[in-house]
Amino acid sequence: MGLKKTLAGLRLIGIRNGLRAVRYARRRAELERHYRAELISQSAATAQLPGRLLRAESEPGGARFHFEHAELEIRFLAPDLLRVSWEPGAPPLLYALAKTHWPVVKLTLRQEPEGHSLTSEAAEVLIREDGSLRFRDSAGRRLREELPPERRGREWIHRARLRPEEHLYGLGERAARLNLRGRNYKMWNQDAGGIYTSGDDPLYISIPVYLSLHGEGSYLIFYENSHPADFDLRGEESHAHFSGGALHYAVILGSPARVLEGYTELTGRPPLPPLWALGYHQACVAYKTEADLRALADEFQNRHLPLSAIHLDLDYMDGFRTFTVDEKRFPNLKGIAAELAARGVRLVTIIDTGVKCDPNYRLYREGMAEDVFCKLPYGEPIQAPVWPGECVFPDFTHPKTRAWWGKYYSDFIETGIAGFWHDMNEPAVFAASGTPTLPLPTRHALEGRGGDHAEAHNLYALAMNQAGYDALRNLQPDRRPFILTRSGWAGVQRYAWSWTGDSESSWAGLRQTIATVLGLGMSGIPYTGPDIGGFNGTPSGELYLRWFQMAAFLPFFRAMAAFTTPRREPWFFGEPYLKIARAFLRLRQRLLPYFYTLAWEASQTGQPLVRPLFWSDSARQDLWDVDDAFLLGDALLVAPIVEEQARAREVSLPPGTWYSFWDDAVFRGPARVRLNASLERIPILVRAGSILPMDEGDRLSLQLYPSAEEGQGRLYADAGEGSGDWLLNRFRMTQHDKLLELTWQREGHYPFPYTYVELCLHGERVQRAWADGAEVVCQNNRLLLENVLTRARFELE
Repeated sequence: MGLKKTLAGLRLIGIRNGLRAVRYARRRAELERHYRAELISQSAATAQLPGRLLRAESEPGGARFHFEHAELEIRFLAPDLLRVSWEPGAPPLLYALAKTHWPVVKLTLRQEPEGHSLTSEAAEVLIREDGSLRFRDSAGRRLREELPPERRGREWIHRARLRPEEHLYGLGERAARLNLRGRNYKMWNQDAGGIYTSGDDPLYISIPVYLSLHGEGSYLIFYENSHPADFDLRGEESHAHFSGGALHYAVILGSPARVLEGYTELTGRPPLPPLWALGYHQACVAYKTEADLRALADEFQNRHLPLSAIHLDLDYMDGFRTFTVDEKRFPNLKGIAAELAARGVRLVTIIDTGVKCDPNYRLYREGMAEDVFCKLPYGEPIQAPVWPGECVFPDFTHPKTRAWWGKYYSDFIETGIAGFWHDMNEPAVFAASGTPTLPLPTRHALEGRGGDHAEAHNLYALAMNQAGYDALRNLQPDRRPFILTRSGWAGVQRYAWSWTGDSESSWAGLRQTIATVLGLGMSGIPYTGPDIGGFNGTPSGELYLRWFQMAAFLPFFRAMAAFTTPRREPWFFGEPYLKIARAFLRLRQRLLPYFYTLAWEASQTGQPLVRPLFWSDSARQDLWDVDDAFLLGDALLVAPIVEEQARAREVSLPPGTWYSFWDDAVFRGPARVRLNASLERIPILVRAGSILPMDEGDRLSLQLYPSAEEGQGRLYADAGEGSGDWLLNRFRMTQHDKLLELTWQREGHYPFPYTYVELCLHGERVQRAWADGAEVVCQNNRLLLENVLTRARFELE
């Protein structure tokens, strides 16, 4: 750990906890001494390859291949989705999987000169005599080529050939470029210690999944193994080196959209969030009393700044004890929660995993009685220092523990808390050296099978989030849970949102955020965003504003900072920054129908809201490395300003026609264009053919951007909570010569939530207009109607 990070961490935890961290590091090193010696001996074991293929047997939906020293099972879960399992090795527990029953896929098993082929209507895998595998799509394009796996003691080493132009994306949360080639990455969820910068590895969410793009096409691979691992992507091969567990993995062939759809069908789609969660969130350690909350809400209201949620950090607790409230500071938390809710502001409270060792503390006392805490091999609960002091840690890999933990949310629900912020759940502890987590020999239930912390560590936050999500679903069946988590693993998108953690407040940190958010989206996590301005550091007004402008177009929109740094409320930096931030806050509110529709689409397909520029045309290699701009859905291209004093920037445009959101200037891609960016604006482009829905109070404004091609759009609406009625609006826009037509179809029973409908046409001038066959007045290319319609026509000049 560098001096900068050490000092930042010490400032955060204080001297007393710093001394505890020194003592714990020594204690953990002793506990791990024999364990690590065994790991070293495993690594020194002789590597064993599968050997020669002996025979192949067809099975329903797949086939089994017998080698001299290994068994291979390949099963097609879908025509383009395969699950590959090498034995020996205990099969993984099903934490990551949301779907375990799949229809049988019709296959053909053939003997080939080089081995055997197993073919579906969409894919073929060639199993060679030495255990190497080749994957092709239905067009015969070779998408992935694997070398025979190696087994060394309990370890597995898996290699695949990489093409010179091949780009790789994902692996969870990374402080790296969007394209991961050229570096080594660790699969180990880890607290960044108060600050991280570009190049630091690992971070909070490590997921062994990556998406590949190369000249022949694209695929995704997901390793269903939670053990510590190294992914070496520096050479002509990818090396996945797992310290234990089985070699089970899924391979999905297809476009980026298709492979993410397949991956989230396997590991779970993100549920539709409550509508309020897509608004602006404000957090700060300084909100320590009810008066602070009331004053904050007043300030937002008086300054005409939309506010959706306030997040309470550790100081609302009684001595940092989880699931407690300091009643001196918050004597009527239920009352202030109700008062804020009446203003449309929700309260979100932080929840940590460490339970203070205190016999007078209910959670500790009852947890000890229920025997739910993680233990060392000799049976004593493991203790480690966190914010309250010495703590024990629930073993969330036991169903009993998840149910026990879940019951403590009920008091907070009764109090009116609307959401929960799960922190320190890697799990993180204070350690002066080494990895800041529980000792590797720590025992976990792992659903009754049993195992150590090496296997359970990356699963810990996933299981904690499951406990919270299931509890909230049971306690409030008419509400959608909102959980924000710092850590997780494959499948965490089923339970929680994430944020990018303790990022550095710098221009480099701002730029890094874009690549990190895109990489999380490529890893199946669609709801994420940064602490605006960076978590640790002192941003200038310009840096804060540029960060704010970018974050207004990310799913999770929150400002937060360390208690040792300046606050991040929009007015803190004065004018002109406040005025500009207000404009972007209001723009975010106006775009909520679009965000909410993208959220609904994510719940149906698993596709992220924020997407790389190559998303819709992955054959264009000039877009593969772009990680300073992004697509928001299909309609918007956002190009944040990531350099100090920049008032223009270049943008690589995907193919098609693009309109400037600000002034309707037209740009045609593919091209690299230079766009102006005053302090008041960042470049935002709208794809031609888009129908962009915007909330204008009592009216829905449909922004129409014509295209020579057919345009389509959707708008999803419901009550913003629960699972009641819904309304799906489908739009279709066509243009023939000087006649443009919009058709509008609706399905569902939720009542249309607006009094008026406004149609705004961009890029053309309207001469006459009709709504459902009747001619209507159209002024300045705007058509205002009191009712929904099924068809509108525009005669253009």
